Amino acid sequence: MENRKRNCVPSAATRLALLRAMLRARRFGEKIIEVYGAQDMKTPVHLSIGQEASAAGVCLCLEREDYLFTTHRSHAHLLSKGAAMLPMVAELYGHSGGCSGGKGGSMHLLDTAVSCMGSSAIVGGSIPLGAGAALASQMRGDGRISVSFFGDGASEEGLFHETLNFAALKKLPVLFACENNGYATNSRLRARQPHFEIARHAAGYGIPGAAVDGNDVMAVHAAASGAIARLRAGEGPEFLEFKTYRWRGHVGPECDHEKGCRPKEELDAWMLRCPIKAFKAALLIEGLLDEPAYAAMLAEIDTEITEAWRAARSGPMPSPEDLYKDVYH
Repeated sequence: MENRKRNCVPSAATRLALLRAMLRARRFGEKIIEVYGAQDMKTPVHLSIGQEASAAGVCLCLEREDYLFTTHRSHAHLLSKGAAMLPMVAELYGHSGGCSGGKGGSMHLLDTAVSCMGSSAIVGGSIPLGAGAALASQMRGDGRISVSFFGDGASEEGLFHETLNFAALKKLPVLFACENNGYATNSRLRARQPHFEIARHAAGYGIPGAAVDGNDVMAVHAAASGAIARLRAGEGPEFLEFKTYRWRGHVGPECDHEKGCRPKEELDAWMLRCPIKAFKAALLIEGLLDEPAYAAMLAEIDTEITEAWRAARSGPMPSPEDLYKDVYH
């Protein structure tokens, strides 16, 4: 395993886009927290508040045609890849205008227009899907790459190892992106594995692997940029582990420390490392951002969210006949 250093500084426009992507994902998650208590959003929600840097840093390196497969904790990934917000919100409410027709909820989101091919509620389910899409791209010679996001818990699944082996064997253009937030539900990584560097698994299959500070969006973007360039050059799969932390519970808007599942001191320490606050401060120091510009960015995002919620809430529920659509036997 290697810890790759930053290889270039992205443009000012890219850095502002990274901030905007993180802030947009954060405000989207906070909106869910705000409205969830009304109990008319029936889907379970898995929030990625605190983990926005890995989503933004990777997805802003991708082309529209590149495939994205992700997990039950997928909101930030889809938004950063360019998925339309309104169908996502409608899906959270189970409305027919939702991106999965109101049948999937928060754990089954997609937007094929930007090659977000679906999120999976199956732990590790995104891993072989990304490799399969990469195999198809390789066979077609269409130049697309695939990214599979997954969590630290998925690294303990058999399909994780089977897929890494196959991807290495076939030199597939797939990036395995592990968001290591230290917990599988409420089980600590240290209670589950004899070592804590998930990226080390990649070396066993001859795949380049790197552990990256998942709360440093510039480090994420640099590592992803380099990995994706090698994928496009046909050098085979890449593995990146992003060390990060989710502020909210495994599922729902509550905090785990309120239930005794994690120590509050641990959460407090990670909140001090907020990826958005840290990056905003850096941009202010560099002179690429000022407080009025930040306030304008925030207002624009909040307006988009308000309008998406308003439009999504006014849509119809699926009809009884829809129950039998898209069902195969």
